[in-house]
Amino acid sequence: MIKLDILHIDEDIIVVNKPAGLLSIGDRFTFNIPSLLSQLRKKYDEVFTVHRLDKDTSGIVIFARNSEAHKHLSMQFENKTVSKKYVAFVEGTTDSEGVIDEPIAESPHVKGKMVVYKKGKPSITKYKTTNVYGNVSEVDIDLLTGRTHQIRVHMAHIGHPLFIDPNYGTREEFFLSELKGRKFRVSKGKTEKPFITRLTLHSYHLEIEHPTTNKRIVFNCELPKDLKALKNQLTKLYGND
Repeated sequence: MIKLDILHIDEDIIVVNKPAGLLSIGDRFTFNIPSLLSQLRKKYDEVFTVHRLDKDTSGIVIFARNSEAHKHLSMQFENKTVSKKYVAFVEGTTDSEGVIDEPIAESPHVKGKMVVYKKGKPSITKYKTTNVYGNVSEVDIDLLTGRTHQIRVHMAHIGHPLFIDPNYGTREEFFLSELKGRKFRVSKGKTEKPFITRLTLHSYHLEIEHPTTNKRIVFNCELPKDLKALKNQLTKLYGND
């Protein structure tokens, strides 16, 4: 069993802070690889998928514990009455804020990769820049629709892909020496290891209507240690803009 950070649990829902590197759910190609869903089912038996995060994205994921709650929550996601917010570290200096309203579809050339395409599904992403650190921007993102890889595709489309994103960006890892230059030192006989190797994206906020009480409930979770460390290093070098 993987130790899970459960933010909330009751008879209808389970809300979890998913770590980066763990699948939300498995499929026929990854049935032997642990997933958030498989770990929850080991402990709680009946668990239903409502939505998911990419494997290398961290943050809040909600699951239903019975079919009635699953139907209720799924309708909320379908009707776009759910509030989902993310923190992203992206390349370049972004505008102070903006709305990306571009349809998304699966690439006809690369299986599993999404692209902006005029005949795709309507997709809307709102963003607001909270800090700029040299050539890296910290962005608060309000996801108004929930397409596969939406944030990654939309931010790359406007020229600001995630700071680390091997599929839609320019790098798959980051070394601290890139920031510190000559000031960076590695212990004798050792090789520098990547400072961070996962998508620089975290789902920190989820607001839904509880399937039984019908009251709006809000869940928040702070940045995980690796993204906090990245933010701290960027702040030390560039300060907060």
